[in-house]
Amino acid sequence: MSQYKEYKVVHIVEGGCGTLLLGASGLPLQRMEAELNGYAQDGWQVVFQVVEKKRYLLFWQREAVIVTLGR
Repeated sequence: MSQYKEYKVVHIVEGGCGTLLLGASGLPLQRMEAELNGYAQDGWQVVFQVVEKKRYLLFWQREAVIVTLGR
């Protein structure tokens, strides 16, 4: 098991416009991939991730990914 000296938490949220207009829009996978690849180039590794659903405005729900990185 690796010992990490520092951690970073990244919060990536589903788009709000698509949630309002379509009821759901999905997580921005290309943005998420680009962001994680950028962190990987800086030596970060994914330690843990969780997908959360939160209420958005009054009637909708929106997903978000919380990723914990370590190096």
